[in-house]
Amino acid sequence: MCSESSATVVTIDGPSGAGKGTLSQLLAQRLGYRLLDSGALYRLVALASMNKGIAADDEAALSSCASTLDVEFAPADGGVTVLLEGVDVTMAIRQEHVSMRASEVAAVELVRAALLQRQRDFAVAPGLVADGRDMGTTVFTGAQYKFYLTASAEARAQRRYQQLCERGESVDLAVLIEDIQARDERDQSRATSPLRPASDAHVVDSTNMTIEQVLEQMLATIDA
Repeated sequence: MCSESSATVVTIDGPSGAGKGTLSQLLAQRLGYRLLDSGALYRLVALASMNKGIAADDEAALSSCASTLDVEFAPADGGVTVLLEGVDVTMAIRQEHVSMRASEVAAVELVRAALLQRQRDFAVAPGLVADGRDMGTTVFTGAQYKFYLTASAEARAQRRYQQLCERGESVDLAVLIEDIQARDERDQSRATSPLRPASDAHVVDSTNMTIEQVLEQMLATIDA
């Protein structure tokens, strides 16, 4: 039984680019559960703090920004629309400079504390699929099903490269690999809620797997 909620919770943790977002959406749809993209919350804090001119090392101001975040996740065709103060920022929070700032913001203990209960409040019936970096290790420690989704840095960079090219953005694959490796190091070495598999998580390496194969493996684990 999950200590944070009586609802069934499935957590999917892992590094950037492993496919957590897509798989979480697909899994939530198949199970009929709610969806929590915790990474979006940190991206929103990153974007909001930049809009307000808050420095990356101003922990008190970042915490205040996280505590007062005016955010809404609205269902949309093919995914979720993310609103910040009523403005659609679904695409804006996925920009590379916002992603890098989000990784820095996520390392601030005061910010993580400010967002903890907000994340737990998503766990209501019939259930929740929670996507993030510390869903199974910190936020939902009692989750009934935990997964840790990973892939090689090269594979994750290649996926991101294709996404950005499809958007018409000019990117360098070698730089993407370096950025992902740097983000991994920062996420894994931070003092608060470092990125790691929960002791009871099912680890899935998606390097040589399709999204459909990973989804079926997760569903089989849950069914079992």
